[in-house]
Amino acid sequence: MTTATDVRRPVRQDPAERRRALYHLASPVSVLTTGPEGRTHGTTASTVTLVSRSPLLVGVVLRAGSSFARLAAAEGRFAINVLGGDQADVARRFADSGRPDGDEAFAGLAWTADRYAHAPLIAGALAHYVCRFHSAHAAGDSELLLGHVVRATADDGLPLFSYAGGLYAGSLRPAKEAAAS
Repeated sequence: MTTATDVRRPVRQDPAERRRALYHLASPVSVLTTGPEGRTHGTTASTVTLVSRSPLLVGVVLRAGSSFARLAAAEGRFAINVLGGDQADVARRFADSGRPDGDEAFAGLAWTADRYAHAPLIAGALAHYVCRFHSAHAAGDSELLLGHVVRATADDGLPLFSYAGGLYAGSLRPAKEAAAS
């Protein structure tokens, strides 16, 4: 297996151009929640992905030293709320580092506590994944949080996406298929 440390050649590219290119990775927006010792906590994430089907594992990329990753590890469980296109305000609320702590951060927001994770399941979310903490791994200036999905539910609706530094909602349409030769 080759790793990044096996090959160390200098890369000569404008960092701003690399960053601009990375903004073209569209991803659904989620709010991660946990409820350690009766205190709720949430954070916005735009990188949630299926890692394994068996066992069913999802991965979430957070900034290094994330308080959410620490709380989820301590509690041993957490929830992922995949936001709908009309929930940009919810995404912004939990992305704001100046938001109130604990239960106050959820004030005025409709949610129910999951019976297993004790974490908030936000009303109107397109999907909820209730997870048992699997592991957390340092990855550069980020942390990869892995969760074993113990229960998942989904509703109909359009997703909220992060793209090019902004939040987008709208209708999805299938891509055109190439004409047969």
